[in-house]
Amino acid sequence: MSSTPVLELQDVQKAFGAVIALRAATIRVDAGSIHALVGENGAGKSTLVKIVAGLYQRDGGTFRLKGEEVDFTSTAQSKAAGIAVIYQEPTLFPDLSVTENIFMGRQPTGRLGRIDRKAMRHEVEQLFTRLGVVIDPDRPAEGLSIADQQVIEIAKAVSLDASLLIMDEPTAALSGTEVERLFAIARSLRDEGRALIFISHRFDEVFALCDTVTVMRDGAYIATSAITDTDPDQIVRQMVGRQITELFPKQQTEIGEPLLEVEGLTRPGVFHDIGFTVRAGEIVGLAGLVGAGRSEVVRAVFGVDPYDEGTVKVAGKRVAPGNPSEAMRAGIALVPEDRRKQGLVTESSVAHNITLAIRRRLSRFGLITTGIENRAATEWASRLEVKTHALDTVAATLSGGNQQKVVLAKWLATGPRVLIIDEPTRGIDVGTKSEVHRLLSELAGQGMAVLMISSELPEVLGMADRVLVMREGRITADIPREQATSENVMFAATHATEQQK
Repeated sequence: MSSTPVLELQDVQKAFGAVIALRAATIRVDAGSIHALVGENGAGKSTLVKIVAGLYQRDGGTFRLKGEEVDFTSTAQSKAAGIAVIYQEPTLFPDLSVTENIFMGRQPTGRLGRIDRKAMRHEVEQLFTRLGVVIDPDRPAEGLSIADQQVIEIAKAVSLDASLLIMDEPTAALSGTEVERLFAIARSLRDEGRALIFISHRFDEVFALCDTVTVMRDGAYIATSAITDTDPDQIVRQMVGRQITELFPKQQTEIGEPLLEVEGLTRPGVFHDIGFTVRAGEIVGLAGLVGAGRSEVVRAVFGVDPYDEGTVKVAGKRVAPGNPSEAMRAGIALVPEDRRKQGLVTESSVAHNITLAIRRRLSRFGLITTGIENRAATEWASRLEVKTHALDTVAATLSGGNQQKVVLAKWLATGPRVLIIDEPTRGIDVGTKSEVHRLLSELAGQGMAVLMISSELPEVLGMADRVLVMREGRITADIPREQATSENVMFAATHATEQQK
């Protein structure tokens, strides 16, 4: 195997005005290896990837591909050089078939100049066989799972003979089985001699899949290690520049009166006879496998989705169904699972997003001045330690962790009595996770009722006073903290059991 690396960046810099995104980014990726790239949100990983992908151009440093110095000015140049980026949520053409998506812009033609659909389909079948997956080449892309969409992007990269594949948080929305399939494909590509970069916040996946890991912090290179020569604790210290002594800083709080009471909530085919209580000062975890109905239940509680039977009460007063405005007036806040699509106006400023839910309260004669908006936003941006150089920064440019903080700030600004938070730390780094957990614990300590939906079992066990478990639209267990174990929760999530009292 050649000793020349497929990709080599050395002391690469990139700035956006006064904001320095990369100070000294360095990484070397060899053929026939899977190389993890880790760091906190805002460490510069995405900027580095965009330089390699041709979306940005470096301001300084060295960028070499297979030993040749390059500087792409477009994504087309990057792709032509053999680089493919597989994103967390691929963007396929939904109305076109799987085959047409793979060959978009480069369809083979026959002697008369017509597209050779038979040849296209044959090659796609061979690609899927080679990757060990079963997907109908003729079906439309619309309706495909995220996992299958990623496989199609990988197949496209392989058909283009890409030598470097970059997987950016590819497992965030995948089930366990889908992750294993993706890993099997990644290993087969490595064994063919391709180079892969794997970006993830999940250390178990990094250690299960990767050969090498590079750590970034504050836009700069920190360290590179063989995966066998390091451990999660060392990587965390390198990522955050400090010891994370407590990932789940759960405070002991005094549990008060019921604040949120849900009784008999039913929506046929989605959830049935849902009943639970969340008290003041209590964090209740809602656990279960993907598709169990957790998000659907909390969306119904907040009034976003309808329900056919049951009641929702806050502090003993009934909340009308299907009316988020009334839920907000009653004191309920919902931080949604998909913060970018449902929680943020990504093209608006940080200040506008933080004050979005309280604008009526801030307005004077129907008008809101920039000063009033900034004063209200400053308080919450400061309390949640949102990392931004200015409140007029566009929310889309923030890291995932800071976007999550902005969404939290928006809802906490409403002064809720009940906070419902769906997947509070999905896609954010370990340092920010600890900050979010500390905040949830502090809010409960101040008497707020917190309902936390999470697919990360350690998070549920580490933060919840009680764990409600859902399976197929029903609550199958209500487990107190002292009895909540991985085994108990998973058993209730996978077996039909009577709800524990």
